[in-house]
Amino acid sequence: MVASAHMSVLTAKVAGVDRVIACTPPLNGVAPAATIAAMAKAGADEIYLLGGVQAVAAMALGTDTISPVDMLVGPGNPFVAEAKRQLYGKVGIDLFAGPTETLVIADDTVDAEICAVDLLGQAEHGPTSPAILLTTSQRIASSIEDEIARQLETLPTADIARMSWRDHGQVILCDTDEEMLAEADRIASEHVQVMTANPRWFLENMRNYGALFLGPRTNVAYGDKVIGTNHTLPTKKAARYTGGLWVGKFLKTCTYQEVLTDEASAMVGEYCSRLCAIENFAGHKEQADIRVRRYGGKNAA
Repeated sequence: MVASAHMSVLTAKVAGVDRVIACTPPLNGVAPAATIAAMAKAGADEIYLLGGVQAVAAMALGTDTISPVDMLVGPGNPFVAEAKRQLYGKVGIDLFAGPTETLVIADDTVDAEICAVDLLGQAEHGPTSPAILLTTSQRIASSIEDEIARQLETLPTADIARMSWRDHGQVILCDTDEEMLAEADRIASEHVQVMTANPRWFLENMRNYGALFLGPRTNVAYGDKVIGTNHTLPTKKAARYTGGLWVGKFLKTCTYQEVLTDEASAMVGEYCSRLCAIENFAGHKEQADIRVRRYGGKNAA
């Protein structure tokens, strides 16, 4: 996808990654010009007309003409997601990704039409994409099914969206905003669209989500395509412990140590020696003891 080039290639380049390679499959045997242009403009150093599991394998393992990479990022179908999972450890990955998810949180300040648009807008991704409505509005809860059915009559991607809503759609009617908050944190959805009287209350109190979209003027499509935040986000409740792709995913935290004086080495060594003794690590203990003797002129206590 065009947007994915910006979300992955550009993010890596901003992080200072020296070599970024990008892969995209042909469409009906033709190179996807818009996607390739987006990759080039985002700063890709190498671009390959290759997709699916074979692209993932080529990047991670290398070929006669492609040098392997250190990290794989970006979306893909279930086979691509599984390939990334199996390769994790040999290379780094951004996150484990499943079918895209959306959660709409709504009260009486909006209506069923805009809720249905935003639910179906993500349900069209695939027949296994969950779309869930949380609402305190009896009016919206009772009319959403009819509104979705009406919109499916004219939606060009209705065949996919209809299956997704039929098999994975939910409507959850809550009594209070607090109950909606608790349910939203339990669901831990990839995308959470908040259309309530005070959407920033959810921003201040909600913990588990991939990305929040606040207010009816904002929507997931904006975030997926143009608004500036990254659309590579955690799914399958992974939002409980990780966020989405960002510059920091490409950065490592490396540490170093240097004890500068004899006195400091001897003092640290005495503490270290006692701890190693408690843990029954004799070799570790001797690393400390020799320095206590050599730099402190005594035996460790």
